[in-house]
This record gives sequence, structure tokens and C-alpha cells, in this order.
Amino acid sequence: MSGFDNPYGGYGNGVMRGQVNSGTAPAGGHVKDTTTAGFMKDVVEESRNQPVLVDFWAPWCGPCKQLAPVIEKVVAEAGGRVKLVKLNIDDHPAIPGQLGVQSIPAVIAFVDGRPVDGFMGAVPESQVRQFIDKIAGPEGADQAAEIAGVLEEADQLLADGDFNSAGQLYGAVMQADPENAKAIAGIARCMIASGQQERARELLDQIGDELKADADIQSVIKKLEQFEEARKLGNPAELEHKLALDPDDHESRMKLAKILNVQGNRDEAADHLLLIMRKDRTFGDDAARRQLLEFFDAWGIKDPATIAARRKLSTMLFS
Repeated sequence: MSGFDNPYGGYGNGVMRGQVNSGTAPAGGHVKDTTTAGFMKDVVEESRNQPVLVDFWAPWCGPCKQLAPVIEKVVAEAGGRVKLVKLNIDDHPAIPGQLGVQSIPAVIAFVDGRPVDGFMGAVPESQVRQFIDKIAGPEGADQAAEIAGVLEEADQLLADGDFNSAGQLYGAVMQADPENAKAIAGIARCMIASGQQERARELLDQIGDELKADADIQSVIKKLEQFEEARKLGNPAELEHKLALDPDDHESRMKLAKILNVQGNRDEAADHLLLIMRKDRTFGDDAARRQLLEFFDAWGIKDPATIAARRKLSTMLFS
């Protein structure tokens, strides 16, 4: 599939439909001047989309001139988490009068159409950053939530068999967060599902040991190991013939279960192992149960096949 030519990027731009915002934007998009007539639209209505800071200032105010470049810099670096609206109180005295602004510079934060907090004076940059974090949440929180939503959508696409679309979304996450283990694992799963096991192995070989220790990555590594083992187990048709002649040929049934697993027939693979357990728990020192648990690790705890097989296993063990 050509969509996997570059597993670390090239899967999309922008924000919508799982394409993740990198968090930077031109400063001009987040700073503007307003008037008494424009205050309702620029501040009150806009604050329903994201917090809006209103900087009340005047041309004669020295501390205002000190604060202006600081707050504009921090707002620009916040990348859209807040907007800054500046109001000249000499030209537009009505709004500061209504809000009780008695000295400047004064900054008031609006959220959901209402003033919620503020500060006065030319405070240092560190305090401005703390104030924005308090109002808008810690830096990166919006992007983290967005990434989580994209990953959830990608997981569903993968479960639905749309491997190319899922891979594009996982790739978009990796553009924003190259060390995101869930995205790396997701792309590797897409490769495996589309028959590109070697490329998945190459992808995982590129990452560091710390990432390889992640549970999602380990799950994919186990899945690849299962594929490599299944290649050596023979022809499934021959194994099925052996079982037709001898249903108690547990060794052949184990091999068939492993092959069925890598072919995507998870429920059938689990049923073969459960049948071995019902007939002979001592076979291979409880090998069927141990193999089933390895399947669970590779499939993931939320996989429908895992849930169904665990239910059957519990019924068998505790009934």
C-alpha cells in the first residue's frame, strides 16, 4: 500500500479528521485591537471558543508599554490556547468603567462570555505564562486531547479494516509527536494487517529501547513473533486433514491455532486452544492456556476476540 512509503510522516496536514495541529500559528491571528462597539463580538462571543485576555491600556501609560510586548509574545507562543484583545481606555472608556477598571495596565480574562480572572501592572513574563496556564490549562493540554481523539478514530478505522485511512491518522499523530508509542504501534499494526510484516519489523527496529518497552509496542512485537513462528508450522490444510483423522492430535491443533491467528481468524484460533484445554489440560504443561494468554497480549485487552475468549476461558475454569 503506497500510504506506508514513509511511516514517519506524509499522512496529512491541518487539524480536521484526525490531522493534528502542531501548535504554532502566526502571532497576528491571536492579537487584535477592539472598540466599544466591537467588544461584544471580539471578546464576549469569541471567549466561547477559547479564553480571551483583554488588555486595558492607554498611550500615556509607561507600564502598559512594558507589558505589551511581553503579553503579546506569550500569547503568540501559546499557539491559539488564548487570544489577546487590546482596548485603549482613552478612546473607549465605557467598557473599563463598567468592569471597574481603575488602574492600568489591567488584564481581564473572559471565558464562556464572562470575566473570570485578571491581574494589574507590568508583571514579568513568568507570571503572564502562569496566568495563561491557569486560564487555558497547561501548555500542550489541548494538543494532548486532540491526539487522543485522533488515535481513538484511527483505532476504530483499523478495527473496521480501513488500514490506509488508519495509517494516515497514525502518521498525522507522529508528525506532531514522533515518539508517540500508540501511533507507532498503530502504523505497525496497519502494515501487518496489509501483509507488510517485514516493513513493520523495520519500523520497530528503528525505535529506541525505551519505546520498545511500551506495552503497545510490545504487543506488536509479539504479534510479529507469532507471524514468524506460524510460517514454520506447515500447511493449514494438511493440519486440518490430520485433525479430521485424529481430533486428539493436540500438537497439530496448536499449530493450526497459531496459523489461524496470524490469518486473522482469532475466534477460531481461540476455540481450538480452548478445545485442547477441555480435553487435556496437561498437554505440553498447559501449553494451550499459555498460548491463549499470549494471543491476548498480542490482540490487546479491548479486542472483541480477547473479550469473547476470556469469557469462555473463565466459564471453563470456574464453572
